[in-house]
Parts: sequence; C-alpha cells; structure tokens
Amino acid sequence: MEVDLALLADAATVDGSGKLNILGIFDRLGTSAFPTRHPRMSLVLRFAAGVHEVGKHEVEILLKAPDGKQLVRIDGEMNLAAGPRGVSSGVLVPHILNLDGLVFPAPGRYAFDVRVDGEHQVSIPLTLDGPTSSAQA
Repeated sequence: MEVDLALLADAATVDGSGKLNILGIFDRLGTSAFPTRHPRMSLVLRFAAGVHEVGKHEVEILLKAPDGKQLVRIDGEMNLAAGPRGVSSGVLVPHILNLDGLVFPAPGRYAFDVRVDGEHQVSIPLTLDGPTSSAQA
C-alpha cells in the first residue's frame, strides 16, 4: 500500500459516493508572533492498495519541527476488506485527518512524515513565516 495523494488544506470531506472534496490547499502559513496556534487544518491522504493487500496496515504520522524534533505523533491502523468478486484492480482509499489547534513554536520548515507498515511514504512540507526572535535595530 502506498500514498498517492498527500496535502494540507483548510477543509476536506468525502461524500457518500467516495468523492474527495478539498478546499484551500496550502503549504505555507504566516503569523505575527511565535509560538502560534493554527485553528484548523486538514491533512488529506489517499492510499492506493492492490487486491493482494487486504488486511491490516499500520499508519504513522509524525509532525517534525525545523530542527527535526518530533512535535506530534499519530498512530493508527487501516483494515482493508476484500473488494467485490471479479474485481482485479486495486482501490483508492481517501482519508482526512482534521488537526485542530496545532502549536508551532518557531518559524521555519515543518514536515508531516507518513509511514505505512513501517515504510516512509511521503513528507508533506509546511513553512511557517513570521517575525524572528532577534530584534532589528
């Protein structure tokens, strides 16, 4: 199983037919002070799995700060069921993780690292811009 779509957005939903709806894709945020709290963002992932990948899969998401330190860790499990009989193609499984109130301690480039079954799949960058901690004369 692999991740074939990964992004950050203001909001996202999956409708009753499985269609993924995404609003406000971004990779950069600005703020007037640090630390800063972002009210809400949606981490949008779409997993691509072959018919032979039925069963449980471990998913790990890490938010790393510009200095490489881990800020947030989310562990989960996905259980893929067998598709209809006679279907030989794989499946696409959309997943939306709404993240409320994340705190970013300093400016710089952050990354959401996604691993499936222990293998790194994708890093989603997020740059935070704003004032630096050093005063200008």
